[in-house]
Amino acid sequence: MIKRILVVGAGQMGAGIAQVAAQGGRDVVLCDVTPTALERGRTQIDRSLQRLVKRGTLSAESAAAAFARIAFSQDLEAGKGADLAIEAIVEDRLEKRALLSKLDQMLPADTILATNTSTLPITDLASATARPDRVCGMHFMNPPPMMALVEVVAGLGTSEETVQAVWAECLALGKTPVRVRDMAGFVSNRVLMPMLNEAMYCVLEGVSDPAGVDTVMKLGMNHPMGPLLLADLIGLDTCLSILEILHRELGDPKYRPCPLLRSYVQAGYLGKKSGRGFYTYDADGAVQQAIQA
Repeated sequence: MIKRILVVGAGQMGAGIAQVAAQGGRDVVLCDVTPTALERGRTQIDRSLQRLVKRGTLSAESAAAAFARIAFSQDLEAGKGADLAIEAIVEDRLEKRALLSKLDQMLPADTILATNTSTLPITDLASATARPDRVCGMHFMNPPPMMALVEVVAGLGTSEETVQAVWAECLALGKTPVRVRDMAGFVSNRVLMPMLNEAMYCVLEGVSDPAGVDTVMKLGMNHPMGPLLLADLIGLDTCLSILEILHRELGDPKYRPCPLLRSYVQAGYLGKKSGRGFYTYDADGAVQQAIQA
């Protein structure tokens, strides 16, 4: 049974995963080598728990107990006794392989190594370890505390025992697991990213402005959030990285990143986290206005 979880990477996804695990009664170590990232993760979790209390979906006592179950550390060694380690660092193949290799050497042989990668093949990442049978994809959706889905992805060497353990843990944490094949982008990003990319092309080609594109998709297609606002939430740099990986791995021109997306990332317009993307945001992350391309 999984009782202790190490989450590596205190960004938006890592902090959210740590919160989910803590709310599920697990003892959690959230690790990040960068002090500022670790502090932002701590703040994000605290604010998220308090929002749930205000909405009445979580008691103040439960929120406090969940927060108390999370230890924050810059040292991976703090998570040495983990039954499950989930990497949630930057979507970079070499960095993820290096981290998984380090975790492989540090953690007990029966610890499951999970990756929250949204695009990279599990088989390739698992080959950086001496335990490919204990490596599995565990792709949470953004933001993890609010989204029910987890894509469970087995690599070529992943054992069925590992898949079932990850599946059971998803259920225990209140999530809905879906098993998908080990293909670049899995299901979620193979479907989502072309839509976001095409929305960006609509802005680039003057079909409509960002607010117009988002309104069409919200009111015409009943989407809860427009694709450009969603891209800003995900992070435009993350969107670009995913599209580049899909384009490279699958070789299909439909994944070619929109030039406007590339320009925005080069300019440092990364979306909500930078205060500007297809929209501008205030210090609290509230939308100010749509930007004209």
